[in-house]
Amino acid sequence: MKASDFFALPRSLALFAGHFPADALPWDWLKQIGAALAAQNLSAAGASPERPPGVQIEGPVFIHPTVKLPAYATIIGPAWIGANTQIRPGAYIRGNVIVGEGCVLGNACEFKNCLLMDHVQVPHFSYVGDSILGNGAHFGAGVICSNLRLDQQPIVVRLPEATYETGLKKFGAIVGDKAEVGCNAVLNPGTLLGPRALVMPAMAFSGYLPPAMIAHVRPTIKLIPRRD
Repeated sequence: MKASDFFALPRSLALFAGHFPADALPWDWLKQIGAALAAQNLSAAGASPERPPGVQIEGPVFIHPTVKLPAYATIIGPAWIGANTQIRPGAYIRGNVIVGEGCVLGNACEFKNCLLMDHVQVPHFSYVGDSILGNGAHFGAGVICSNLRLDQQPIVVRLPEATYETGLKKFGAIVGDKAEVGCNAVLNPGTLLGPRALVMPAMAFSGYLPPAMIAHVRPTIKLIPRRD
């Protein structure tokens, strides 16, 4: 089990590569996001796009000049937002966030301590906390990365071949390259989705979904005659 089983850090994020080794456990990358950002002089990294009056920026933040900013949003550093990314109205980016090229940070979505690689799409009403989303990963509207157990104990990852003590009290999801999660699904703490894995809408998923596999629920539907 290593990070390269799920994703490859894109060239757009090469300046952070020393903090994200391919042979590390994927959740160990979460522990390095803050350090990766701290190693950069974000405030002096270059020009930012023109900021609309309703966009609030606090702390060290780099925004590539090609980023499309909305009329209103909140961005709290440290954060690094890559080229040609679109930030939509009401987005809340609140610290230790790295975003690659061509991403969508959607309407009323919240991002915290997360790494989004190139062409990630989180378009509507989602929470992405303590999570890593691989290249081309896509969330339907309302997807939630739940990152804290109800008993607030450290999160354990159980796989067929081994059990891993992550040492993390907060850990959302590891989402592989081109994985898809349907509308209003919940990824429970410590979820791992392999590349091209798919979670169907409106379900709560826990554990590990192997590459190119589909998680779904097929309830039995009982038809009852209408009586007027």
